[in-house]
Amino acid sequence: MTPKIKYLPLFPLGIVVFPGEKLNLHVFEPRYKQLVLDCLEEGKTFGIPTFLENNVGTYGTEIELLNVEKKYANGEMDIRTKGLQIFKILQFDKMAPNRLYAGGEVEVVENRLEEDILTKIKIRENLQKLYDALGLSNLYLELPENFTSYDIGHQLGLSTEQEYTLLQLLSEQDRQEAILHHLQQVLPVVLETERLKERVRLNGHFKNLTPPNF
Repeated sequence: MTPKIKYLPLFPLGIVVFPGEKLNLHVFEPRYKQLVLDCLEEGKTFGIPTFLENNVGTYGTEIELLNVEKKYANGEMDIRTKGLQIFKILQFDKMAPNRLYAGGEVEVVENRLEEDILTKIKIRENLQKLYDALGLSNLYLELPENFTSYDIGHQLGLSTEQEYTLLQLLSEQDRQEAILHHLQQVLPVVLETERLKERVRLNGHFKNLTPPNF
């Protein structure tokens, strides 16, 4: 399969954007106002590579500009966007040719979407336990029946670094395994914390306890 290589305007941010994700942004810097206007005029997409530890990450997500929700008198904008597909930066330019914003030659990576049903069932079970423990049962109820790892990527309590690691996994089965491993690690900690909170709340209250029978 021939690699799909293209040149994209780049908008590095300290976040991870997953394919399919809807993202609203307030654009205020002159270089990125220029980027948005160029994308509007030319019908182009742009890329959001993750900015971590003062560096532009190698991986990012191609972004479709859906619409400009609001324009301000000073040129700032509120925009609505959607993540499309993952790319790997082959060459990064701090300034694209004759532009204020960054750009880069990127390769759209192959993303294998086949899932493992049994792992998915385990993820769903652990998510329900986690959300119930945190008092966030509504998140579980809102979970799509046929959810993917990207649908829950921001609802797992992952750090930005961990989300970036997830972005680099280019197989749904690998992402599922990583998510299940994370849930199996974090769930016992959350449950123990909830038990500790309950013990603290009960401290000092009158206790109706049944003595041991011996």
